[in-house]
Amino acid sequence: MNKHIERLLEGKIAFTGSESEGQPFIKAMLVARREGGNIFYFDSNNGSVRAAQWQQNPNACLYFYGKPIYRGVQLIGKMEIINDIALKRAHWKVSMNSIYKGGVNDPDYCILKFTASKGRYYSMLASEDFEL
Repeated sequence: MNKHIERLLEGKIAFTGSESEGQPFIKAMLVARREGGNIFYFDSNNGSVRAAQWQQNPNACLYFYGKPIYRGVQLIGKMEIINDIALKRAHWKVSMNSIYKGGVNDPDYCILKFTASKGRYYSMLASEDFEL
């Protein structure tokens, strides 16, 4: 993976893409953790619109962009909704107590795990596909 792609993937905010009933949906989300070059974790809610969409259709994409804004990378893959307590504990931050009143065991708290299989890098007027 080239250094420009790697630098973009270090971003803390990813635009996530989901689909429902043939309509695309985009949402900016905070990356909780990255594992290797192709796995990204997000903290979320079991009751969220996105979790429901990915439960029905796990196809997903992430997009990271950098300054200058004409440089970006799109990843294509699958999103999983994970409720494993050990993983939830590993992700838990004290500040999340204000969001999830039941703490780490709150039934609405979940982890989203995105695993990319391929990507596309955009820079200036050029682009290139790559496999992960």
